[in-house]
Amino acid sequence: MGSDKSYQGKDEMKEYTALAIASVIMTLAIDRAAGAGVFRRKEFYLFLLAMAFFKFLVNGFLTGRQIVLYNPEFFSGFRLGSIPVEDFLFGFSMVSLTIIFWESFKKRGAA
Repeated sequence: MGSDKSYQGKDEMKEYTALAIASVIMTLAIDRAAGAGVFRRKEFYLFLLAMAFFKFLVNGFLTGRQIVLYNPEFFSGFRLGSIPVEDFLFGFSMVSLTIIFWESFKKRGAA
């Protein structure tokens, strides 16, 4: 894979970027299918702001000091500060899915 030049076309979407976008789409679909309605709550967006703060603090430190490096062949190259935008997409999906599953299981347990 790493030496396969077919993955390095300029017009192709990068792997990490494609997976990050797919994770967000799947998260939205799972929320809808589970009927959790997480994205309709104000509290969720306040939580996202708190999460973004810590993302900038921790991930910004790690990427800013080049403790964590990213291969430019696999991500878009767009960054917020030193953090690849894909990290925010994956972070959104990871945290959102946890809340969606929590809310779904909580509903099932109450029934």
